[in-house]
Amino acid sequence: MQSETHVCLDANAFDILMPMHVVTDRGGIVTHAGPVVHKIHPAAPVVGAAFFDLFEARRPRRVESLDAITERAGKKLHLRLRDPARTPLIGTAVRLQAGQGVLVNLSFGIAVIDAVARFGLAGSDFAATDLTLEMLYLVEAKSAAMAESRKLNERLHGAKTMAEAEARSDTLTGLSNRRALDHVLERLIARQTPFTLMHLDLDFFKQVNDTLGHAAGDLVLTEVARILREESRAEDEVVRVGGDEFVIVFKGITDEAQMLCIAERMIGKLEEPVPFGTQHAQISASIGLVRSSQYALPEAARMMRDADAALYASKSRGRAQCTFFDATLEAHRDAPEAPPVAQTAPQRERSGPG
Repeated sequence: MQSETHVCLDANAFDILMPMHVVTDRGGIVTHAGPVVHKIHPAAPVVGAAFFDLFEARRPRRVESLDAITERAGKKLHLRLRDPARTPLIGTAVRLQAGQGVLVNLSFGIAVIDAVARFGLAGSDFAATDLTLEMLYLVEAKSAAMAESRKLNERLHGAKTMAEAEARSDTLTGLSNRRALDHVLERLIARQTPFTLMHLDLDFFKQVNDTLGHAAGDLVLTEVARILREESRAEDEVVRVGGDEFVIVFKGITDEAQMLCIAERMIGKLEEPVPFGTQHAQISASIGLVRSSQYALPEAARMMRDADAALYASKSRGRAQCTFFDATLEAHRDAPEAPPVAQTAPQRERSGPG
């Protein structure tokens, strides 16, 4: 028969092999505890406390004494730390030789990641052979990979958003383009939101390009964009639909007098000379207006045609004018495009271009 072998270990050895353990005397008073036990129970001293004042037995329920614990040597015990979070623990107990007391080795009964976060634990708080370390490293690697994935997704989403914004904006002026206009009109009509559509065309812009060059023309277009933004609201949509053509959608405004006032103010602003080197570029603007409330069922394409007909009427009246579409302009809406009017100065008192 093989003789029984006794192994003597000091407290430091226990701390290394089982960082989360408790040693009690015969009466159940804790005489030593591993470093992790001190970490998870910082509110009161562990050594000197009764075992069942620190830990509550959950399963089996009949375990109410250390004798009952040691009778289950090698079997799993379900405990609960008497802390505000009622942290679940799993343990197993053995009686020390010569009746010196009981050794209870513990581990967490919750996800290790939760425990690490809750108690601020590190790799050094686990035994070197504990596979928990490997799991922590894997989780850390996974977290790093997920963080990088999130960053990549954010960058891709940002790039997609930027690409969509660029696809719906005019490169020179930064205004919305025709594609964006179609989307806005479709949404407003679908939601039955009242609005007024303004079609604006620059007068004498070709003369600026011909006499001062395309750089001057580009400068004029960016200045026009600035003025149109300033004279409209943030919720309105300002769009460049062609070389020197613009459309503004005034959301929620259908009052004719209010819109005529806005249009006349814009025309006045646009007639102010634009400095270009030692010269000045000067233009004016003709405007056609149409309200969604003029139709039983507004249609974007028809409203654009009607606004264009009103714009044509403003051109015919001598430019630098604004006109609302009405029944008298039906013929202009469906008529073929007329030859361009001679590039003469508008009727308002002003100096010639550039």
